[in-house]
Amino acid sequence: MSLWIKICGNTSLEDATLAAEAGADALGFVFAPSPRHVTREQVAKIIPHLPPAIEKIGVFVDATFEEIEAIVSACNLTGVQLQFEANPDTRSQLRDKFGPNLRILQTLHFNPAIAEQAAALAPDRNIDALLVDSRTATAVGGTGIALDWTGAASTLFGTPGTHHKLVAAGGLTPENVSEAIAVLNPWGVDVVSGVESVPGCKNPEKVRAFITQARAATAKNKRAT
Repeated sequence: MSLWIKICGNTSLEDATLAAEAGADALGFVFAPSPRHVTREQVAKIIPHLPPAIEKIGVFVDATFEEIEAIVSACNLTGVQLQFEANPDTRSQLRDKFGPNLRILQTLHFNPAIAEQAAALAPDRNIDALLVDSRTATAVGGTGIALDWTGAASTLFGTPGTHHKLVAAGGLTPENVSEAIAVLNPWGVDVVSGVESVPGCKNPEKVRAFITQARAATAKNKRAT
């Protein structure tokens, strides 16, 4: 299985197209208070111009099922990222409404109890993957702060405590993604601030370099095993 790469925080068709052409598997659009916030009207105009095969994922914070359902439908999204402690009913309602083809990512913010939190979510088959992110006192994503990769590797990644795919996020850049993949061997990676010129605006060289480095690191990991 090849590495799943998501370029998040897209705010324009130009940036989304750049990531798609560079080889990303998924694009993220933030429907929450953020320097990268977009409206459903903006995204509904962007998505028809993107390749059908690339995943289009909405990122939500403290949103109700009704709010998420309306945006997924209006924008023709293929996935959702629940960047908060979502009620299990929300995930089951989304699955019932949109079926198995909607990718549901549940975010966990790295902390000393993350292994127990992941284990508690293991029975929930409505979750397609857990996205492990960093956070600050004022931001739940896009912080630019790297995880404790060694700690994450010993407590969650590479351990039998979860049955879900794991996506590494938080402070990834073209310069450190190879190390993160070597340590964590994740199913996927997610990047926001590490490939930006300024918040909300992608840097073409950084986007291309991130994807190139991530693919090369994954190939190296496979050869090593």
